[in-house]
Amino acid sequence: MSNPYDRLKVIQKKINFIETIYREDGSITKALSDEKRSRASILMYLTSIAEQFNKLAEDAEFDILRRFHKDDLKGSYDVRNYIAHDYEGVNLSVIEHIIRDKLPKINTIVEQLLSPIEKVARAQKQDSVGDGCADDGLK
Repeated sequence: MSNPYDRLKVIQKKINFIETIYREDGSITKALSDEKRSRASILMYLTSIAEQFNKLAEDAEFDILRRFHKDDLKGSYDVRNYIAHDYEGVNLSVIEHIIRDKLPKINTIVEQLLSPIEKVARAQKQDSVGDGCADDGLK
């Protein structure tokens, strides 16, 4: 997966998964208290988000990365390292702060970056439906 927009879609998907988890659990604090399921999932998704940012950097997608706050990108990578190398020592207050304050901002930027591409994709899909290509005469 080398398409930068595919990487952004992965980031968006993982943020949405995290939101679903803490909403289903009733709060971020409750989700992080569930050591067996929710916390593990959230930490894995945060790791995945950091890895996608790292791959964007490796692919020299600096125009995309410039849209994000430099401290958020560094923080994402730092949290990934803490999770990977000291899982039991992860500060859950920091994770809660990231979920509450940082992820919504990151998600907004991702949505802004994806919006023009998704509009083009929808327009192309509508064009193909209008041309009769989408249904191949199967009605």
